[in-house]
This record gives sequence, structure tokens and C-alpha cells, in this order.
Amino acid sequence: MADPRRVEFGDFLRSRREKLSPKTVGLPAGSRRRTAGLRREEVAQLAGIGVDWYIRLEQGRTVSPSITTVDALARALRLSKAEHAHLKALARERARSPFTREIVPPPIRRMIASLHQPAYITGRRWDVLAWNDAAEEIFGFGRLPEQDRNTLLLMMTNKQARKSYGAGWENVAKAMVAMFRANHDVWAGDPAFTELLTRLREGSPEFVEWWEAHDIRSTISGRKTMNHPTKGVLHFEHTSFQANDDPALKLVIYTPV
Repeated sequence: MADPRRVEFGDFLRSRREKLSPKTVGLPAGSRRRTAGLRREEVAQLAGIGVDWYIRLEQGRTVSPSITTVDALARALRLSKAEHAHLKALARERARSPFTREIVPPPIRRMIASLHQPAYITGRRWDVLAWNDAAEEIFGFGRLPEQDRNTLLLMMTNKQARKSYGAGWENVAKAMVAMFRANHDVWAGDPAFTELLTRLREGSPEFVEWWEAHDIRSTISGRKTMNHPTKGVLHFEHTSFQANDDPALKLVIYTPV
């Protein structure tokens, strides 16, 4: 069987190639192009690698591109910083144990409990693992079954979550899908991630559309506006931090503005 991470590597290359116009890289558009984007041989030429080698990469074959090759592909495809980092992560040869749900150490639980602003901890699959009282008032994590406490699942399939963001839902949700894609692809084929992906596909037609676009985005701070059913319109700045105890854990804090 093909390595799922290699398949994602190839799919990502193809998606970027198809979105890049010949004009952008200084090539003539021509009149005999049957599809949008660059041809495989054009990408190979721009990257300075063999066409057959590039085709094997895009097909997800078991080949191991060097960092030099990955960097050349990133330049040829005009990848952003986040996309370049994603391609490097997928190219790494690394044995991985099956995903297991993370455990939040007691000191971190006590720390977020002491915060006055809404705060919660997520893991690599974006499961919500711990939260404080202020977060419970806003998000109601404790009222959900454990298997539903996942920030992307809530955003894409929970009607109340969608309603609370109103007209801003699409921008927030689409950005989250692109950020989650970077997490998912390095875990491609893992049963826990496959299960979550199935639920997202079945529960949200928008997710299916955005997922196929294979966009990648890094996690960034920003502002969110929510219309809470009892508290009214709320404005927050949100930011996140990795825990030194376990880099798989991410602390998310919502500061009222």
C-alpha cells in the first residue's frame, strides 16, 4: 500500500501546480492547454529535476526527496512560508506511533483554571482536553459528549457554533480547515484522524469543498466576533501557545476587547 503521507505530498504538489498560472512564472500561456495551471514537465524544469522523478513525487510513489529538492519545488511552485514548511514536514522520513489522546498535566489544568479570560487546551487532533469556567460559559464544552469536543468538528457541524459567528462564519471556518490540513497530512492514514475526517465529510458539505482545495495556513492570532445566545455580541482577541511540558498541547486564550 502507498504511504498516506506520500500520497498527501503528491496531492499537495498537484494542487499547487494546478493553481499556478504560466504567466506567474514567466511562461507563455499557449493555446493548447487542456487544463488550468502548469504542466508537470514545466514544474520539473523550473525546479531543475527530472520529469520522471517529479511525476513519481506527484503520484505519491515511495521516493525520498532531499531538502534541496523540496526547496527547489517550493521555489518553482511559489509556495508561501507555511506551504513550504508543510512540504518539508511531509517529506521527512519518520516512523510514527498510532495517535493517542493527550493527557493534560495537573499544573497546566490548575493554571488555566486560574485565568479569568476563556482558555482551553487542545491536542494534535484539535480535541478540547481541558478548559476553564470562563470558556465553559462561552463554548459549553462540558455539555458535549467527549467525542464531540473538537474545535474543527464544532465549527463545521454544530449549528449553534455556526449561528454564533453569523456572517463571519465562512471566513473563520475556511481558515480553520486550512490550518487543520497542515496537522492532518502528517498524520494521514492514522485511524483517529481518518475517523475525524469521515465525520467532517459527512457533516459538512463546505468542509468537503474546502478540503479538496488542499490549502495550507499557519496558526495565527486574530480577532473573533461571536453572538452568544445569552451574553449577546462578544469581541475577542485569540492567541495560542505550545506547552513546554508537551509540545503536542496548545493553550488557546480568548481576551475580551
